[in-house]
Formats: sequence, C-alpha cells, structure tokens
Amino acid sequence: MLNSIKPKGKTIFLYLLVPVAMFVFTVFVPLVTALVYSFFEWKGGPQKTFTGLQNYMTLFADKTFWEAFGHNIYLVIACIIGQIGIAFILVIMVNSKLVKLKGMHRTFGFFPSTISAVCIGLIWNMIYHNQYGIINWFLKTIGRPDLCKVWLNETDKVMLLVSIPLIWQFIGYYMVIMLSAIASIDGEVFESAEIDGANGMQKAWYITLPLIKNTMLVCITLCIAGNMKAFDNIFVMTKGGPGTASMVMAMYGYQISFNQSNMGYGSCISVGIFVLSLLVIGGSQSLIKYLTREKEA
Repeated sequence: MLNSIKPKGKTIFLYLLVPVAMFVFTVFVPLVTALVYSFFEWKGGPQKTFTGLQNYMTLFADKTFWEAFGHNIYLVIACIIGQIGIAFILVIMVNSKLVKLKGMHRTFGFFPSTISAVCIGLIWNMIYHNQYGIINWFLKTIGRPDLCKVWLNETDKVMLLVSIPLIWQFIGYYMVIMLSAIASIDGEVFESAEIDGANGMQKAWYITLPLIKNTMLVCITLCIAGNMKAFDNIFVMTKGGPGTASMVMAMYGYQISFNQSNMGYGSCISVGIFVLSLLVIGGSQSLIKYLTREKEA
C-alpha cells in the first residue's frame, strides 16, 4: 500500500497513522463494543445471553431513561442561553474601548473552565449546603432564616441548581472562542458603523453576531454535545436525586451498569445516548441554518 503512495503522501500517512490508530482504539472500538454488548443480557461475568432487540424494547418503554433525556434537554437549553448568551454579552463588554486590562479579564474569565468538574461540584455543593452554605448564611444574615432550605433536596428547583455550576464553569471557555472570532473582523467595519451612528447594541446585533455566526454554531454544537453527556458535576452534587429529579442519561447508564451490574442494558443506554445526541445536534444545526436563511431572505 505504501509503495503506491508518493513520498510526500507517505510522510503524511505515517504522521497520521498513530493519532488515527489511537482514535479508533479509544473511540470507535468502545462504541462498536457497546453496540455488540447491547444485544446481550450480561451481568459483567463471562456468561452472556443473546437477547436480540430486547434491551432496546425495554429502553423505549423505560420512563426513567426518557425523564433523564428530558433533563439533558433542559441542561442543553439552559446552558445555550446561560453559557453562550452570557459569554457573548461579556465578549462585547470586554471588547469595548472603555474596558481596560482586557488580558486580565480574559484570563480570569477562562479560569473556571480549567478546574476539574468534580471540584466544581464540590464547591457548589458547599455553596448550597443547608448548614454552612453561603446561600443560607446570607439569608440568615439579612434576617430571613425562614427562607433557608436544603436546596439540593428541592425537587422542583434541583435541575436549575445543578445547571448554574455548569453555566458558571464554561462561560469563559466560550468567551475565548468568540474573542478569537471577533479578532478576525476588520476594525474598519465597526468604525464605519460608529460613523453612521450605530450604538453598541446595534453593532453587536447587526454586525458582530452575523459575522461570527459560524463560530456561534460551533459553540452551540459543543454546548449540546457537552450537556448531552453531563455526568461529573451532577454525580458529585446530587447523584441524580432527590429520587430521579436530577437524573441524566449518563448517570442512569452508570447506575444500571455498575450499581445494578446490568452491563448489557447499560451498553444499550450508552448507544441510546449516542444516537439521541447525534439527533439533537443534527436537528439543532438544521434549525439554525433554516432560521439563518429565513432571516437573510
């Protein structure tokens, strides 16, 4: 095979051989293995019983799984609005001529995304703690101890509470991506808009946003992909509780696979997560492109 490739092509092939082999070994092989195991009843031992599509039939009727899928969609929507929306606003503010020490703002904004997700979960777990958490301390300080709660036990609020750490952690990450995109825009475009009397909001909405729409699409794709497999923060903070009020798909797959030792059905859940993630990402991209074409038309 190598003899039929030109010398330059051989060099490129050899350079790509190791990373492609690593990708296949770490991503493709586990995915295919999970797909194979999903057709078996397997408790983790040497014995496997082929059950065909039984695991998938069970998955389609599994209310807990679909509830977890709904929680993932909640995270996706909350984080697109919170992470990307707030990041865009902060980028516009940082790029303003009135703001000094821009490098410092970028560094401190990006810092939370460098912290381990487990550490983020522990930090916010302490913030929400009913005895020594800062929220209940503040409520007591202002004379409203009646409002103190065991926050992560609030079934109707727990998804919002676990979304906030995710939003806080990755705002700076998307800021850096957007800042790199805005840096490629010719400054004369903004100067011309200022001469025509455009204010900051108009420049952001009618100039900056359309010119970085492809970067925004990348940010949205990354946000969806990240939140469809959310696990670390929620595992540390709530472990899916109270009950299943904050259960997400990856958490459910973990519990089925390791707590219940049902590796076959856990593999089926993993395949379900993969397929649903692709559908949500593909659907969101198609919707955004459709809305963009409608706006341009």
